Amino acid sequence: MALLNNPEPTRGWANLIVRLGIFLLAVSVIAIIWLTNLYLTQNYSQEKRSEAERELSLYSGRLISELQRVSVVPLLLSRDTGLLSDLNTKDYQLTSQRLISFSEEIRVNSITLLERFGRIVASSDRADLGRNLRDQEFFYSAIRSSDTIFTISSNEKGKRSFFYSRKLESQGKIKGVVVVEVRLDDLFTTWSANDATIMVTNSEGIVVLSTEKGFLNQSLETALLSQPTLTVFESAVRATGDWNGTAVDAYIEDQALYRLDTAIPFQGWRLTYLAPFQSVREKVNGVLALEITGLALLMALGFYFLSRRAIRQTFLFKAESEELRALNDRLSTEITQRERAERNLQVAEASLEQSSKLAALGEMSAAVSHELNQPLAAMRTYLAGAKLLLSRKRPDEAMSSFQRIDDLIGRMGTITQQLKSYARKGSDDLIPVDFKMSVNTSMSMMAPQLGQQDVEIDKVLPDHPVMVMADPVRLEQVIVNLLRNALDAMKGQSDRHLQISLTAGDMATLTIQDNGPGIENLDELFEPFFTTKKPGDGVGLGLAISSSITKDLDGRLFARNVSPRGAVFEFQLPQLEQKDIQAAE
Repeated sequence: MALLNNPEPTRGWANLIVRLGIFLLAVSVIAIIWLTNLYLTQNYSQEKRSEAERELSLYSGRLISELQRVSVVPLLLSRDTGLLSDLNTKDYQLTSQRLISFSEEIRVNSITLLERFGRIVASSDRADLGRNLRDQEFFYSAIRSSDTIFTISSNEKGKRSFFYSRKLESQGKIKGVVVVEVRLDDLFTTWSANDATIMVTNSEGIVVLSTEKGFLNQSLETALLSQPTLTVFESAVRATGDWNGTAVDAYIEDQALYRLDTAIPFQGWRLTYLAPFQSVREKVNGVLALEITGLALLMALGFYFLSRRAIRQTFLFKAESEELRALNDRLSTEITQRERAERNLQVAEASLEQSSKLAALGEMSAAVSHELNQPLAAMRTYLAGAKLLLSRKRPDEAMSSFQRIDDLIGRMGTITQQLKSYARKGSDDLIPVDFKMSVNTSMSMMAPQLGQQDVEIDKVLPDHPVMVMADPVRLEQVIVNLLRNALDAMKGQSDRHLQISLTAGDMATLTIQDNGPGIENLDELFEPFFTTKKPGDGVGLGLAISSSITKDLDGRLFARNVSPRGAVFEFQLPQLEQKDIQAAE
């Protein structure tokens, strides 16, 4: 009585039986589909191979027929009295026209007549007239032989051509050679419409003819191995695609192929036929689709009866729906809290943006101090020189120093404006600039420092202008920073050598190489405030500013160490062509 009053054990057994039945049904469906696929694939594959063997025999016969048909043409032409007469009289006015008619009638690529020294005197392709082919194998082999010679020739592009040639004799003397080019490429072009890959290998195993142009001039095994490397995902797909157990001989573009070979009774040639399993898979898939549809209908019918039992459990879900309503209320509360958190996050982001602007302002202030040190140092040098000149009663030369000081003061004002680009990206004021002139100007500005440190300079600049699109002041700013960086790297050395070169090409490249100790940390070299100098010698902004300006100018800035010691900086900008300069002006 207790068991009857408690239906839970009975319901549990019923659920277990239902689940077991569904599992057995799924296993049975998978087994039926797998066995059907295996059986059909084997049968259809055998049919496909038999069909391919018949096609292979037809292709082989067609190729042999074409070779045999053309092989007799040189023999017939060597006995043509008209050609012999033309060679004896050296009158070739109508010879080419006759060869054109012969080639159209016989259906060959070309027919060429060469005199005994290898010069083309008549041809179905008039563009070849006058060429000398005495170094070609089909010529000198025919001269040395009394039979028709078959040769294969390759041009500079790797294309192979096939020739029959035979010498022409009159009264025991060699008068010339007739060469017939066979249309084997046209034959394979026609066959390329087939979904199979057909190719011919010579006695050395090299592919000489193929419907797949990428296979030519290499061994078949090499050509198959040179197919693109598959990704991990593609390899997995290939593995799952071969689960039917069918033997796959090769893959082309991730397509499974089977291979058939046959020997051709011609110079050790072999004809290879690679056909895809695609048609087999399509036929098998068609049958499997019908089978799966039928099984799906049976399973749907079974699930229909099972669903009737589920209807009875609907009432149980009503209680669960009440729980879902309560959960929905809690979720609404959480959404409201999340929206409040997002608003707080927006306020925090605005504060962070303001802090970032203040940090950028501080960085710009440090950059201004760094960039003005160089002009101030130069002004101090020029001012000392001017005082010395005035004391020696040389006012004209002193005025020149004062003029340079005036130029540097103007430059300091320009630098304070240009340094804003470090915080505000933009390149709207770019104009065509002579890169070589900017290098000379920068070196002129650095002349006092170069002279004080007794630096040996090796400068190589082109004779012609090297035009780039840039802001002149910012371009000179990068060059001065690179020169100063090189000078600082060589401090404390007895010998200082600086190599400066400018090369023109698609990219105008300025190379500055010093013989200092090199760069310890190349990865952080262009980061702001990174420096290897002692405190007070620099704040680490020169190369960071240079990198920023270079990016604004669509250029590139590299650094590397050289052996045995020293560092090289390469500053590259796109070079302007003449038409680009005129358009910019």
